[in-house]
Amino acid sequence: MTEAATVRRSRITPEREAELYAAVLELLREVGYDALTMDAVAARTRSSKATLYRQWGGKAELVVKALRHEKPITSDIDTGSLRGDFHAMVRREDDCHMEQNSALMRGLATALHGNPDLLRAFREWIIEPETEMLREILRRAVDRGEIRADNPAQDYVLHMMIGAFAVRGIVDELPPTQDFLTSYMDAVILPALGA
Repeated sequence: MTEAATVRRSRITPEREAELYAAVLELLREVGYDALTMDAVAARTRSSKATLYRQWGGKAELVVKALRHEKPITSDIDTGSLRGDFHAMVRREDDCHMEQNSALMRGLATALHGNPDLLRAFREWIIEPETEMLREILRRAVDRGEIRADNPAQDYVLHMMIGAFAVRGIVDELPPTQDFLTSYMDAVILPALGA
């Protein structure tokens, strides 16, 4: 299936794909997931709806891949320390992008619960790659002796990170920022891991 998807996608240049993803995220910010339609994406991007379905299968996959394109997985984070790796993760996005992505994620939260296709795509393209990256960072920290292999907090690192990112606007009425997330990691996540 992955090979077939790669073959299908080869007709669209990387530049055109980036334009499509940017338009999808723009529409998502304007109208939200439920009101976003493939017709609207086709009109905004001057594409045929058939092309969009052929390339992405449907709205859920298109939206999630647009999100992933906006925030690619950086698998080469390895600063030599757990604290350094966590801080490098935060620095992947500037404050402006964090604020925009936080708003998008809040908007998608309700849609995720009511749409099995969106939830499946979100787990496959966002949650699983982020989880795998965190596991690798934590495994290296265990190998270096920074944290214990049996520390139960390892299973909740992603939950803690998503929680801080998602609820900052609700609790503090402020967007997530690099400074906030860095201090949250230092004050909450690293002590929970015993680092």
